[in-house]
Formats: sequence, C-alpha cells, structure tokens
Amino acid sequence: MRTTSSNTQAEGSNSESNLKRQPEVDDDSSDSAAKKPKTQTPVQEESEKGEKSLDIEADVAEDKGSRHTMEDAWVIMLDATLDSPGKLRCGHFAIYDGHGGRLAAEYAQRHLHANVVSAGLPRELLDVKAAKRAILDGFRKTDEDLLKESSSGGWQDGATAVCVWVIEKMVFIANIGDAKAVVARSIDGSDKGSALKAIVLTREHKAIYPQERARIQKAGGTVGSNGRLQGRLEVSRAFGDRQFKKVGVVATPDIHSFDITDREHFIILGCDGLWGVFGPSDAVEFVHKLLKVRNGLSSFLYN
Repeated sequence: MRTTSSNTQAEGSNSESNLKRQPEVDDDSSDSAAKKPKTQTPVQEESEKGEKSLDIEADVAEDKGSRHTMEDAWVIMLDATLDSPGKLRCGHFAIYDGHGGRLAAEYAQRHLHANVVSAGLPRELLDVKAAKRAILDGFRKTDEDLLKESSSGGWQDGATAVCVWVIEKMVFIANIGDAKAVVARSIDGSDKGSALKAIVLTREHKAIYPQERARIQKAGGTVGSNGRLQGRLEVSRAFGDRQFKKVGVVATPDIHSFDITDREHFIILGCDGLWGVFGPSDAVEFVHKLLKVRNGLSSFLYN
C-alpha cells in the first residue's frame, strides 16, 4: 500500500514486500517556500511462513504558500517498532498542522508515536481494541505533556493532526482538527485497471459543527457568529492551544480502522491547505494518473 503526504500528503499499495527503514521526520525548520519531497521506498522481506508481505511506499512534500513561515511538521516511519519487543510489523505516518507557531506541531511530531507505543500498541498479537486504546492514551499523554511544556515556556501554539498506523495488514487512522485522510479504493474489487473511489477516512472537528458546538458550550465556551471558538479558533480539537483548553478545545481523536485488501491502493494525508484546493475525488484522480506514469510521488509532486 502506498502512503502520500502533503501539507502536505502520505501513500500506501498492496504489493509483495515490506518496508523496513529508519524513521524519518521533518527536521528542517527553514522558511523556504518549498522543500524537496522526501521519499522512502520498500525492501523485500518475507514472513516466517515464507509469504511475501505488504509493500508500503511513502512520500511527502510541503509548501508554506503565501505564509511567512512553515508551521507544519510530518513523520514517515516505515519501521515504527522503535526496537520494542514483538513480531508485528508497524509503520507510522503523520501530519501536524500548526497554528500560532510551529512548537506544538514539532512537539507532537517528536513524542506522539513513542507515547502510543509506550501506552501498549500491540507488538505480539494484533488486538484492535488495544491498539485504539493505546492511540487514545498516546494522544492524551502527548497533549498533557505538551501543555506543561508550553506553560513553562510561555507559548500557546496549537496543532491539528492526522495520523496513520499500519500494523501488519490493518490500518488505524486517528485525527484531531481539520487535517484529513482519504483512501483510494477500487470500485469493482479489482486491484488492476479499476476506477478508484475516494473514501474520506476522517471527520473534521470545527467549532461551527453542531456536535462540536454543543460540547464547547457544555464546557463553558462560546462559538461566535464567525463560527470560531471564542470568536478566534476555527478548529475545536487540537494539541496545545493552552488558552482554549478550559473552554472546549480537546485533543481526543476520532479513531477508525480497516483491513487492507487488494482494493486499497493508496492513502492521502493532507492539512486543510491541500483540501482547500483539491476535493477528495480530485486528489485521488490526480495521484492515480501520475502513479501510472511516474516512479513514485517524489518525481512529480512539484512538477
């Protein structure tokens, strides 16, 4: 499975190999208008039964657009086991869309996955409930620790997130805020030559939506006529945003999972900057066409 990220995008495809590479994270905080896309490619590895396992490729590109600084961060970890004991293969991909500064996005980038692993992400036997519980606990601890650091450091940055974990042949998606994940799935069940349908895997968390508005009001917050929390913040779930935590901003993610079959071709992760330009179907069509004629996303994301 191929994962494409754009803030950025992440890609995934059913093939006959397994990714086993060192973690890669965005560690360049320069303010260049665009940076070269980063790519990680798979290596062949067989399971203990001699069966060829899942092939995952991942690419990422970013562009700050008209903004003065880049406040987003991303993670590509094709081997996301962090040397923890266990036999389950795990990959991790994430985008953190910062606002008010880059510090919250960078903190989550450095700590979220490690917190999820420490919270009990399955390593020996795949347990869906245990995996979702570990992701939920990892989000909670990351936000709690981030708030302590932001308080001591005197900053109030926030960050939305969309994260994917691929454990063996199961995908787990978690999101807070308005970053989005979309999977490209073949319509007729064929893995070759079939038209692809865009399936949105995440739900946006914005203060203007009725369910989020009700939760905010119950917490003592208000949603202004402009649809923003306290008249200022559009999203209702995020890491950080210390000044809004007592009036309804939470870092509780929606978590979903699905099994990878021959129908799933790739996943696109993107912040609101991407989805403000591309609709899900347009993005899937764009990536699908280019993957047919190019070798990997890195060769065309900036062309």
